[in-house]
Amino acid sequence: MPKSFDEIIERIQNIEIYENFDLVVAIANGGIIPAAIINQRLGCEFQLLKLNLRDAMQNKLYDKPKLLEEIEFAFKGKRILLVDDRVKTGTTLQFAKELLSDAKYVKTLAVNGIADYCLYNEPCFRFPWIV
Repeated sequence: MPKSFDEIIERIQNIEIYENFDLVVAIANGGIIPAAIINQRLGCEFQLLKLNLRDAMQNKLYDKPKLLEEIEFAFKGKRILLVDDRVKTGTTLQFAKELLSDAKYVKTLAVNGIADYCLYNEPCFRFPWIV
C-alpha cells in the first residue's frame, strides 16, 4: 500500500533517536528529502554525499557504489546520521560508512529497509515524492 507524505513525516517526527548528532548526511539523491525532514527536527549541520549504485527504477548500474563528487565537508570526529531512502542490500550504506570512517560514529536511517533507524521494512514500497 502506498504511503502518504504526511504518514512518513509523522513517522520521522515520532521516531526515537537515541544519540546526539553533529551532522546529518543525505545520500544523494534518494536520501535528500528524508534527511531534510529529520534535520529540521535535529537542527544540526546538513550535507550531501553524492553516491550512485542504482537508477531511478532500482536497476543496478554498477558492481559497487560510485562516489560521484569528492567529499568537501568536515566530518572527522563528528557524530553523523547517514540518511537514505531505500536500503536493499546495505551496500551503499556500508560504502558511505567506509568513506566517513574518520567520524566519531555513523548511525544510519532509512525510510524503507534495514538501518539503525528505519521507518518501514516492506518489500514493495512507493515513495510519495517520486512522481
